[in-house]
Amino acid sequence: MPNPLVEFKNVKKRFVHLVVLDGVNLKVERGESVVIIGASGSGKSVTLKHIVGLLRPDDGEVYFDGVRIDPLPESALMPIRRRCGFLFQMSALFDSLTVGENVAFPLQEHTKKNKEEIAEIVRQKLAMVGLTGIEKKMPGELSGGQKKRVALARAIALDPELILYDEPTTGLDPIRADVINNLIIKTQHELNTTSITVTHDMQSAFKIANRIVMLHEGKIIIDGSPDQIKNTDNDIVRRFVLGEADERELAALK
Repeated sequence: MPNPLVEFKNVKKRFVHLVVLDGVNLKVERGESVVIIGASGSGKSVTLKHIVGLLRPDDGEVYFDGVRIDPLPESALMPIRRRCGFLFQMSALFDSLTVGENVAFPLQEHTKKNKEEIAEIVRQKLAMVGLTGIEKKMPGELSGGQKKRVALARAIALDPELILYDEPTTGLDPIRADVINNLIIKTQHELNTTSITVTHDMQSAFKIANRIVMLHEGKIIIDGSPDQIKNTDNDIVRRFVLGEADERELAALK
C-alpha cells in the first residue's frame, strides 16, 4: 500500500495553557477531498499549518508522503512546501503587485522558467479560474470573489499535489461562495490533486467533500462521509451541522 499523502500520529499542540490539538490521528489519502469542521478555536487552521511545517507539534509526528516532517529544518521543508498550494482565508494577495505578478510570484521564487514561460502559465491558471485577461489589474480593483480566485490561481501555479484551503468561502455571498466551491471541485479533477479544506460553511463542506472530520476539544470526534455526518446521532456534530446552540450556551444570554 502507498503511504498516505498526509498523516498525523498522536499530534498534540498547546499555546501556553490552551490545548488546541490533543492526540490527533489523521490520514489523508491521495485524491481525497477532506473537509475539517469545528467551532472557532478548535484547531482547524492549526492543523493546516502543521501539514506544511508552519507549526511544529509539542508531541506526536507529522508525515508528508511517508516522510516525517515535524523535526526537519526549514531548508528541508522547502521542497515539501513546493508540493503544496495554500489558499489563505483573506486571500493574502500582495497589494503592491498586479494580478499577474501575484500569480507569477511562486514561479519566480521556485522555478527557473523564463518570462515567457511564466506569463503563459499565469494566463493558463487565470483562465482556469475564469479570470482571463486581468493580469494588469491591481488587487484593489477586484471584488472579494475575484481576489479568492486570483489567490487560487496563485496556489495552483506550481501544479501542487496537495491544496490546503483555509475558510475559502468566508466573506462571500452564497452565489460567489458556490463559484469557489465549484472551482475547488474543478481544480481537484483537472489537476488530480488532494484537497484539505477548513470551513464553517456546511453547505460548502457537503458539496466539496468526500470525507468530513470534526475537531472538538482538541480531538477528532467524527470522521465519515457527508451522508454519515448528516445522519449522525452525535449531538455535538448534529448541532454544529444545523447551527443550533445548546441550552448552556443559550442560558448564558439570559
